[in-house]
Amino acid sequence: MKLPRSLVCLCFLLGGCKPFLIFPGGALEGAITPAPADWTALDTVKTIQFETRPSDPYSVNIWVIGMGEYLYVHAGANRAAWVEHMEAEDAVRLGHEGLIYELRGRRVTDQAVFDQFSDAYEKKYGRRPRNENVTEAYLFRLESRD
Repeated sequence: MKLPRSLVCLCFLLGGCKPFLIFPGGALEGAITPAPADWTALDTVKTIQFETRPSDPYSVNIWVIGMGEYLYVHAGANRAAWVEHMEAEDAVRLGHEGLIYELRGRRVTDQAVFDQFSDAYEKKYGRRPRNENVTEAYLFRLESRD
């Protein structure tokens, strides 16, 4: 379905440079703060703002799973633009409640970690990821750049 140009323009005007609904945005704004030692406080947060490609910032709203000291983002088997950006450059930023966390993303290749993620995903979102084969899905662990 093709959206009317006026609707697309309105969405960009309302969203500014932030990601808006399904439309990506640019650089996230906020106070840069150190990553917490434990991300499980985000268990009640459904979506969060996620930025890749620092040289030409690209941000989206995304689901996240906090498991202790790591935060996870998942694209399933979808090779989304943010996945390509992270594979080229692992520096990412996360925006939540006016704070910006500067992180590094690493692709998960361990099936046991993916299984733990899937359990946490089901608990938070009420369903399991569509593809739980770690070699076919894009799951990234976000960790502090420090």
